[in-house]
Parts: sequence; C-alpha cells; structure tokens
Amino acid sequence: MTVTLAEEIMLLSLDDESGAAKDKASAAWAVAGGILLDLALAGRVAVADKRLRTVDPTPTDVPLLDERLRKITDWSANRRSAKVAAWLTKDQSKAPRATLDSLVSRGLVAEERRHALGIFPVRRYPEADGSVERELRGRLSGVVLHGGTPDDRTTGLIALLHGAKLHRIAFPDVPRKRVEARMAQIADGQWAGDGVREAIRDMQAAMVTVTVVTLAAAAG
Repeated sequence: MTVTLAEEIMLLSLDDESGAAKDKASAAWAVAGGILLDLALAGRVAVADKRLRTVDPTPTDVPLLDERLRKITDWSANRRSAKVAAWLTKDQSKAPRATLDSLVSRGLVAEERRHALGIFPVRRYPEADGSVERELRGRLSGVVLHGGTPDDRTTGLIALLHGAKLHRIAFPDVPRKRVEARMAQIADGQWAGDGVREAIRDMQAAMVTVTVVTLAAAAG
C-alpha cells in the first residue's frame, strides 16, 4: 500500500495501543509539510525562493493530496507573494485531521470516540493494520541507523522529521544523539534531486520561522 508522507508522519506520531498523538504541535507542522512535499514530488506545486505556486492543477487521484491541491490553488491565486511559511501556518491546524481521516478510510488506524471526565469529547486512533508502519520504521532504520541510501521520498520524510525535531517519534528506543547528526546529513545532502532539495530547504526554513513565532507567542 502506498501512503503519503503526511500519513507516514502521522503513523509515527500515534501510539499504537492508545491511539494518542505524541508531539502533536510539532507533528502538525510536519504533516502539513509532508502534503506539500508530496505535491511537489508529483509536479503539482513548485516551492522556490520560499514561495509556493501551483504548476499543474491535474488531480493526483489521492484524495488527501487533491483536496490540498485545490485549496493551495485557490489560496495562492490572488496573492502576489504566496509564502510557504504562510501556507504551513494556515494548514497545520487542519492537515492532521484530514490525514487521520485518510488513515481511517484506508483501514490503517481505527477511530475511537469517548468523553474525558464524562464531558469533553476525545478521539483516539489506535493501530488497526501495523504492516505499513513496520515497513516504514524498517526503511528509516535502514537509512539512518545502517547507512542505506535514501530515495527522494525517504530523504524528504527524514528532512521533515528532522526539521520538526521529531527524532524521538521516529526512533523512540535510540538516543537522539545517535540519529540527529545522520538525519541532518541526509536532510542537507545530495540524495534528492535539485527541485526536491530546494523544496525541503524552504520548508525547513519555514518550519523554523513558524516554530520561533509560535514559541514567542506562547511565552508572551
């Protein structure tokens, strides 16, 4: 089964048994970035000079991506400067829900609804089919821990995880120091094509910008 980068990040962030999300705030930025990078890899959008534009509105036939492609096209149409950071800021609160719905529809996670303290509605997404996540974690281990050569999508995934500081959800049983340098090397390396590398760089820069702004606002 082929899954999107956003779905892969979301699977990594969910506790398999409880279905609770870990590092929710950081994962939300990475999920939004994953959708954007998949659209760039599919040739539907271009990310350059920290700006975003639609280059081909043709549907990809992946509902999660096509919904965002329509939104990006409408959003950027009347903007002189459609910055990547502005789109990620806009979409990071919405992309996780759309991604979870996609995982449920694919049968990879189950949706459980309950009320905390009998009052507050809570949704959890425990694992329903672990085969995709097992393959994913095996692929990440092969590249990061055992020196394998990543393809474009794996390079993008590792770059997004590294940029959002999600080392712990990717490698929960491995000390961060052991994986951080290798993930940075991959994110900054020459494995991906020029267009993908530029998209990764711009999205990493955007995530750093919005993270700093978010933390400053919280501190204020």
